[in-house]
Amino acid sequence: MLLSISLIFLIGMAMGKIFDKVNLPKLLGMLLTGILIGPYVLNLIYPAILEVSTDLRQIALIIILIRAGLNLDIKDLKKVGRPAILMCFVPACFEITGMLIIAPKLLGICLLDAAIMGTVIAAVSPAVVVPRMLNLMENGYGKNKNIPQMIMAGASVDDVFVIVLFTAFTGLAQSGSISIMQFLKIPTSIGFGLIGGVITGLILTKLFTIFHIRDTGKVIIILSVSFLLVTLEHALNGIVGFSGLLAVMALGATIQQKKYEVSKRLSSKFSKLWFGAEVILFVLVGATVNIKYALNAGLLTILLIFGVMIFRLVGVYISLLSTELNMKERIFSCFAYMPKATVQAAIGGLPLAMGLASGEIILTVAVASIIITAPIGASLVDRSYKKLLTK
Repeated sequence: MLLSISLIFLIGMAMGKIFDKVNLPKLLGMLLTGILIGPYVLNLIYPAILEVSTDLRQIALIIILIRAGLNLDIKDLKKVGRPAILMCFVPACFEITGMLIIAPKLLGICLLDAAIMGTVIAAVSPAVVVPRMLNLMENGYGKNKNIPQMIMAGASVDDVFVIVLFTAFTGLAQSGSISIMQFLKIPTSIGFGLIGGVITGLILTKLFTIFHIRDTGKVIIILSVSFLLVTLEHALNGIVGFSGLLAVMALGATIQQKKYEVSKRLSSKFSKLWFGAEVILFVLVGATVNIKYALNAGLLTILLIFGVMIFRLVGVYISLLSTELNMKERIFSCFAYMPKATVQAAIGGLPLAMGLASGEIILTVAVASIIITAPIGASLVDRSYKKLLTK
């Protein structure tokens, strides 16, 4: 196990640095590391690490979402208003619609299979998007119109919306029926997640006021409480939904509102944690990529991914109509909503594991979407923000 951990960090960091030097996203080097040392190529990762890979990736995601919350000013988000709400579900709906139109013609699958495939592909990756938006905020790009805040919030809620739809459609495929009550999980997951995060954040700020706790201790407490919130999400399997990741982000934002100076110091601590968590996250995402399915992704699959991406970009553009954003800023927002990685790695293989007839082709498209959109989207964001956004 120690050898595997060493390989993950040393090779992952080295590849990230090499790709950064040639002006390519670091995450591409880390993804490639995971593919190479993962179980489908060299098989150098200890099996026990792969067994807890999902949990390790979720820990990394929690770290970046806490940091996002600690930097998210609710007043700025309120100024954005309507487009921030529309970005939570309109682009995903457009992409799923595109999948329903294109996939049956290109791949010969039925509409239900296309709907499941659409929900797998439609989620944007907070792990790719959020660190870049935080970098823009720290450097002052797009802050005058709160563009990074809008994209961070939208990307986080977008995942909740898409995963609930995925659960409903796979349930229909397995049982032959779908309950309207399942769709109640969308508003309840978002609502209770935000409320739970705010309440938890208020309790923690009170605790930090009453008791003198070092910042390192605060980091451990916030991380532990965040783990509990995500665990609560898994425990609530009924009609009432609860988004643990949204609660984590709301927790951080509440601390930012109540204890601004503390939030700045804690954000710095979490940014240092992210340095290591980023390597673990993207190397392990790469390790989930079955190169056989990636190689099976022929021209039609690639055309499908780019085709539905056009639908997503139209959805982003429509969400930003009648706003103060100029054409360049809208184009940048489209770029920021392209990367796919974490959700596709998490749920891409579930239809196959459920025994659905379309499971293999869905997994193939999910793998191809990670390989294509994560590096392209990240690269476009990294290379364009100085030209498209105002500092």
